[in-house]
Amino acid sequence: MGATPMTDDPTNSPANPRCWALIPCAGSGTRAGSAGPKQYQHLAGQPLVLHTLAAFAAVARIANSAVVVALDDDFFASQQATCWIAHCGGTTRAASVFNGLAFLLQHGAARHDWVLVHDAARCLITPAQIEALIEACAADEVGGLLAHKLADTLKSEVGGRAACTIDRSDKWLAQTPQMFRIGRLMEALAQAGSEVTDESSAMEAIGLSPKLVPGSAQNFKVTYPEDFALAEAVLIARAMPR
Repeated sequence: MGATPMTDDPTNSPANPRCWALIPCAGSGTRAGSAGPKQYQHLAGQPLVLHTLAAFAAVARIANSAVVVALDDDFFASQQATCWIAHCGGTTRAASVFNGLAFLLQHGAARHDWVLVHDAARCLITPAQIEALIEACAADEVGGLLAHKLADTLKSEVGGRAACTIDRSDKWLAQTPQMFRIGRLMEALAQAGSEVTDESSAMEAIGLSPKLVPGSAQNFKVTYPEDFALAEAVLIARAMPR
């Protein structure tokens, strides 16, 4: 599925930017222990990534979503997804995101627009959480990310044994979406290099301090085999009539 460039929008200006979603989806999912990429494994009746995309499709403030896949990935050829599919995935997450941002610019986005970058495997994100991030960051100079205040006690390890307890009072677990201006994020990624593991890290590397917006413990990234059962249980519970 390709992408049709959008016509110029006269209402889109630095004072009235649009919001786009970018979903890097080119990973192999080796830690998940599954037969193929984890984002395509079935959960609660459909591929994991389609749960993710449904949440963004339900947010009216998102102009469109682009999924970044590997060049030879034909998964979406058999799907009815209405989002854009960008066959420009890189060898790292940062490379995929950078290429995806360039794709958005080629298809109607502007450098002053906002982009919400989200992990395909965080399939429990909700429209309300996406809206909360947009609301919190729309007037911010830098942008920000969903994050979860750390509740567990942190230990430093030496040789498989606890060496000391680390103060957790200022510690947060970074989540996604992470929301930044397209142009500034591209500049940050270009400077930070391909090894940064999230967009906030790239912004921090150029001296900026992204805003932390409270997320949810349920917005975890499906990574290990046991995560699939937990995510499916949550999805099934959400679908039950109340």
